Amino acid sequence: MPTPAAVAIATWNIDPTHSVAEFKIKHMMISNVKGTFPKVSGALTLDESSLTKSHVDAVIDVSSINTGDAQRDGHLKSPDFFDIEKFPTMSFKSSSIAQVGDGQLAVTGALTIRDVTRSVEFAVEGPTVPMTDPYGNTRVAVSATTKISRKHFGLVYSPTLETGGLLIGDEVTITLDIQFIKAA
Repeated sequence: MPTPAAVAIATWNIDPTHSVAEFKIKHMMISNVKGTFPKVSGALTLDESSLTKSHVDAVIDVSSINTGDAQRDGHLKSPDFFDIEKFPTMSFKSSSIAQVGDGQLAVTGALTIRDVTRSVEFAVEGPTVPMTDPYGNTRVAVSATTKISRKHFGLVYSPTLETGGLLIGDEVTITLDIQFIKAA
């Protein structure tokens, strides 16, 4: 009796030197402040028979935050915001991946910031067609975007301005540009 073909499952590790997590948030209700978390790690477990059976886990080193201003970065690392002494990382673990169009995915999962975990959905472009780099590594890339309420994750610091608005907006746009390397 013939046996069914084995399902090919591959591990793709995040390449930290070619990946970044970025964020954007309103400042004084008039402009956006952007920042990055360049220290991203994790892996994609890819079921090559169906993307929807795959899953991704990622971790961000919160101490790597960079907004281009050392004083602001220090404040963001403090207990007013990320409190990196207690919560040095944030993480994402996917729970479902759905194909929503050609090259378009909806990736839902648990995002943990500080000690709060909530379900979020990323709109994902990719993965790209696999490419081989000059060193023989096979790579793919994705771009993912979502919006969250920072207050839902315990990031509630926001003084009121004399004009009545808030110093810091609530909605945060998160963009991930991730490159994966296929594990040997």
